[in-house]
Amino acid sequence: MNPQKNTPGGFHSNPSLWGKRKPLLIMAICGFIIALYLGFYELGVFNKVPEPFFGNGTKKILNSTFSRSLPIPDGLLGAFGYLCDIILVSIGKQNRWRSKPWVVFLYSFTIAIMALVSLFLLIMQAFILHSWCTLCLASAALSLLMVRPVSNEFLASFHYIMAEKEAGKSFLKALEGR
Repeated sequence: MNPQKNTPGGFHSNPSLWGKRKPLLIMAICGFIIALYLGFYELGVFNKVPEPFFGNGTKKILNSTFSRSLPIPDGLLGAFGYLCDIILVSIGKQNRWRSKPWVVFLYSFTIAIMALVSLFLLIMQAFILHSWCTLCLASAALSLLMVRPVSNEFLASFHYIMAEKEAGKSFLKALEGR
């Protein structure tokens, strides 16, 4: 297969290649494990969370009024988000930027929401709770590190959809891909 055939116009390489998606999959799996562990602590399944750097910070954050105000533990919400990332990064072949742009858009939306939530939680830790949580910071770092590579695939799909619209296709038909 000609690698240039699957490279979107204006790009030097294909952002949907498995070689580019594998690191995202690994980060999502790591984030899932971290968030699930934190969620299990919040549920009382585990009675300890490792905290090598910030003393009692993790317990203070995970037992905070904010953390307890949600209907389900925020760690489990994060685990669900990472599970969505795992599923969405795995769907489609190496031309998914044009064959399944709806998946790329949904994946990009999920990554953006996870990154925004991570930023919000970082701000909460710094300015409201005045404490830090090592595993929470690791999870936030993973969410934020995913944004740039995912944005490349989003842009490729976006350009594909715009080109399809210019060729006379409806937005929904273009979103279906080819």
